[in-house]
Amino acid sequence: MATKPSKTAPAKGVDTRIADNKKAFYNYAIEERFEAGVVLEGWEVKALREGKVQLTDGYVVIRAGELFLIGCQINPLNTASTHISPDAVRTKKLLLHKDQIRRLIGKIEQKGYTLVPLNLHWKNGKVKCELALAKGKAEHDKRDTIKEREGKREVERVMKSRHR
Repeated sequence: MATKPSKTAPAKGVDTRIADNKKAFYNYAIEERFEAGVVLEGWEVKALREGKVQLTDGYVVIRAGELFLIGCQINPLNTASTHISPDAVRTKKLLLHKDQIRRLIGKIEQKGYTLVPLNLHWKNGKVKCELALAKGKAEHDKRDTIKEREGKREVERVMKSRHR
């Protein structure tokens, strides 16, 4: 007899977002995207299902040929077990193929490039992190981004008022 899927867990094969890092698109020009697995503890997975995660201050570093996600805050649930001590800002290991990591190391050594997490999402019942190879934007580029966004909003507002 088949068991019913949990209401909090996503269905198998469905790609659902857990958290987005909207600040990354404002602060960085995205060059390339990668998808990496995330090594998590049990309480972290439960907290992710409840959406208790913050990615805005997160960044990725490479140490000894491995990727680590730093600054991603996963707040433990109130019902967390008493025999563990949850650390909300624990460094999490990211899983990528060795040749992808080697390629990233070469790109990161170039001036101005960094790795930033874009989002956390479910994929086939596992938590994945979408990373971006990005270059920091200058202040005037950020102002241009704001102008474009406000221009699009104004056009949509006018179009919406015309259709009424």
